[in-house]
Amino acid sequence: MLDSMGFRLVRVKLTGTTLQIMAERPDGTFSIDDCEKFSRAISPMLDVADIVSTRYQLEISSPGIDRPLVRHEDFERWAGHEAKIEMAVPVAGRKRFKGHLEGVTDGEVRLFIEDPEGRKEPLLIGLPFADIGEAKLTLTDELIEAARAKLPAKALADGSEWTEETTEISENGRLENG
Repeated sequence: MLDSMGFRLVRVKLTGTTLQIMAERPDGTFSIDDCEKFSRAISPMLDVADIVSTRYQLEISSPGIDRPLVRHEDFERWAGHEAKIEMAVPVAGRKRFKGHLEGVTDGEVRLFIEDPEGRKEPLLIGLPFADIGEAKLTLTDELIEAARAKLPAKALADGSEWTEETTEISENGRLENG
């Protein structure tokens, strides 16, 4: 279903009573209109399939700037940027790593980390992709600039078109255009 709508899945996570589904377009964008379109399509399907047996809140979102890294291409696309990686299986006695992504080679995510022996030059390590539990970009000024540069021109907005006369918040807390 995602493919036919022009989206791809980033992550599905159930936390308490919130079912969070992150999706994006192949170019990495996912607008508010995309969230609405996706939510309206998937909500009835989830209800029919009865995947979650209790009441739940459905949350559809984009991955955001400090996005989770889930595919080989995510690690390649954001090479040079800082990331935090938590391993499901320890590597050299460690489960948590932080450093700058170098990409993926032979099934390993390559990461420049601070040298544990204190040398100035960062140390390049390989972490088995299959053993990664969770990985995400770290929010930095450089990441914000890079994310902004990758957006299509139409997705950039400064909010100047918004006015209080045209948008009101209803009693249920939703934005409504008037």
